[in-house]
Amino acid sequence: MKKMQPEFKRILIVGSGGAGKSTLSKTLGELWGLPVIHLDSLFWKPGWTPSPKPEFIEQVKTEMAKPTWIIDGNYDSTLAMRAEYADLIIFLDFSNILCVYRACKRAWTYRGTTRPDMGTDCPEKIDLEFVRWIWRFPKDAKPEILETLSKTPAKVLTLKSPREVNQWLSLQSATEKRVNHPA
Repeated sequence: MKKMQPEFKRILIVGSGGAGKSTLSKTLGELWGLPVIHLDSLFWKPGWTPSPKPEFIEQVKTEMAKPTWIIDGNYDSTLAMRAEYADLIIFLDFSNILCVYRACKRAWTYRGTTRPDMGTDCPEKIDLEFVRWIWRFPKDAKPEILETLSKTPAKVLTLKSPREVNQWLSLQSATEKRVNHPA
């Protein structure tokens, strides 16, 4: 089936750990036929070894130079740069309680294996430091994200719950059906 030509060609998805950034990017990639780049898979080397910052930034720049993409992830070292290139930014602004729950559920689901959106040979894990980061996300990371988003020329869509995400996706899916299967 031919994919609809999306209005947006460069989509950035940000939000707390456990918010569902990778799941949403995968869904949109399939719906709109756009390539998906997971920042976690660029940043993490085998065995949870972080990429050197200059190398990671160069990899992100290479991906952003492409004509179409969906990039999910936070990584404040590249957020402003990615926001500058994006034409749509989706901010998943969910409660920290929900995000901690989802991160724990994900850790259980993928225990002992590497998630598809993660770097090679990085078996799923959860630790107190990560849970603390998610819990503190609204106070520690969200203000900087909002500051960056306030300065971008991109359209910014803030979704506050999984229900809002599902409603928005339903609208996108309905549009795709009208375009590809007119009555």
